[in-house]
Amino acid sequence: MNIDFKSNKLRKQLSSASEIKRHFGSNAKRVTTRLADMEAADNLAILNQVPAANCHSLSGDRKGQWAVNISPNHRLIFEIMNHPIPMIRINEINLKLVDSIRLLKIEDYH
Repeated sequence: MNIDFKSNKLRKQLSSASEIKRHFGSNAKRVTTRLADMEAADNLAILNQVPAANCHSLSGDRKGQWAVNISPNHRLIFEIMNHPIPMIRINEINLKLVDSIRLLKIEDYH
């Protein structure tokens, strides 16, 4: 999957194991694993099949954003970058055709 970053700051935070450890501490290993899952997936449908990732779309004021689990409370939040977003029917995205995402942030939004 093609992965872009919302900011250079986030790109730097996720650029190496030492940076990930520095910024995410005890969650560093999980962050690294989730990034590896995203990089290995050809599309969002494959990422959606990784049970530990719990890939899911968000709602409310985060509509259009997606998340994967880092810890019980922390999520890696991203958005689909395919334009136009491939649809099967109204309000149903064709996840097999989604192959480009932008990472937005890692946060505890609970």
